[in-house]
Amino acid sequence: MKMTTKLAAVLLGTAVLGVTGAGLGRAAAQNMDAATKARIDQFEKGPATIDVSKYPAQLQDYYQTFSQKCSQCHKLSRPINSDYVLPDQWSRYIKQMMYKPGSNISGSEAKHIYDFLVYDSSVRKKKALDAKLQTLPPDDRKTAEATIKKVVDNYQ
Repeated sequence: MKMTTKLAAVLLGTAVLGVTGAGLGRAAAQNMDAATKARIDQFEKGPATIDVSKYPAQLQDYYQTFSQKCSQCHKLSRPINSDYVLPDQWSRYIKQMMYKPGSNISGSEAKHIYDFLVYDSSVRKKKALDAKLQTLPPDDRKTAEATIKKVVDNYQ
């Protein structure tokens, strides 16, 4: 299945869950374990912006969407400094955020945010990305690398 098709299918499935369980996100945040809270606090202590002046123009626009949408619910430093670097990690994270009450992230905006974060991870977090790729089973690594290449190549 193509990655775009997979992303659309997962987004649709998440939309159904988001509509039926919109209030669950707040309850989950309140019940967050201490280790997760500490991890998030650490991410939020880092920089809250990214210098995207050398990124392709379209991705600079997507950064604006990312900044505007994601900062509605949490500090922008959280995703900027997170240890998420793999496409699947960003996909899951965006889907969770997309269906939180008040996020108002459309499907096309989610795709733009996803492309921005995958591209950004391949540039700004390259060392962490390479390390995480090495921990994946060969088939998963190959799939992740192909996804990253496809996103990066779209903006070259």
